Amino acid sequence: MKKLLMLTVGFCFVLSGSAFAFHDAGVAHCNGCHTMHNSKDGALVDPDSPNGNAWLLKDATPSDVCLSCHSQSGTRGVFADDYLVPNVLHGGGDFSFLLEDLLQNAHGHTQPGDRAGHNINAPSKLVGPDATLTTAPGAIGAAFPSASLGCSSCHDPHGNQNFRLLYGIGGIQDGAFTFTAAAPIAEKSSSSAEANNNHTAYISGMSAWCGNCHGDFHSNPGGKLIHVSDQAMGGTISTAYSLYNGSDDVTGGVPATSYLAAVPFEDASNTPTFTGAPTATSKVMCLTCHRAHASSGPSSGRWDFNETFLEEDGGDGSYPIPNPYGVNQRSLCNKCHVKDAGDGPL
Repeated sequence: MKKLLMLTVGFCFVLSGSAFAFHDAGVAHCNGCHTMHNSKDGALVDPDSPNGNAWLLKDATPSDVCLSCHSQSGTRGVFADDYLVPNVLHGGGDFSFLLEDLLQNAHGHTQPGDRAGHNINAPSKLVGPDATLTTAPGAIGAAFPSASLGCSSCHDPHGNQNFRLLYGIGGIQDGAFTFTAAAPIAEKSSSSAEANNNHTAYISGMSAWCGNCHGDFHSNPGGKLIHVSDQAMGGTISTAYSLYNGSDDVTGGVPATSYLAAVPFEDASNTPTFTGAPTATSKVMCLTCHRAHASSGPSSGRWDFNETFLEEDGGDGSYPIPNPYGVNQRSLCNKCHVKDAGDGPL
């Protein structure tokens, strides 16, 4: 059963005659998230917690507080149903997918919602810690505990100068865990609806930052046979990417318009409106294949890695992965690797 969340509370405020987003230009006003006495107009601010909450928060967990604003229709909300329309995904992916009892995938497969991405602890939104993984997979050394994962595990609610308020090097969550890699360099788009000519511009450092918790996935001690990340694409792969125009036209693409937001790459010259091709020095990164929050594919995949044809995705048609090339399109791994040349149609 699908559980849709449609809230209507705005989160802009007025300062010196100009409207600013809540977190812009530094730390927001404190009582947007905190309550001194859990009391307002003679009633409890959080009636579910009569004795108050940790850190004087207005709701049970940091994620509950974040989602009191970031679950609205009409905002850049990570739970907002208006982003779950055919062929459109919020750039980071929507946590709403976690609420699905069974996500429909290719070949008649289904998956529980907690396989869809990062399982944040937000009881008021009916989501909680990962039911399978107790710590971050791929960890090197101390592993981040799944029970502690929330919005403020990655984003600094008090504001900083980093992309999307991501934490840099240092302690997070009152020093409970330490990041050793700096925040990535990137530039946000002007729209929450991802498009090839209006997308997050990844510039550098994304994979290293993800490696703060998942470091062993793409490191290569002992010569592991694993997919590279944070390494230059090289001439062969970058050329394949620039010419690929779908399974039915694997070399007919135009480099100047070859950028595919569904398969992004890092490059020092990237901008949100960049539509061109990668170079030999452009890099594959974690978010080339995954979304940061969640998707309808397993493991936050930008597409369902189990499917043969993209148009098979979604099963009952609820949440199809965006299909950038139309009918007969096979896995988007082929954007770089072009193993679908000459394959037959669906």
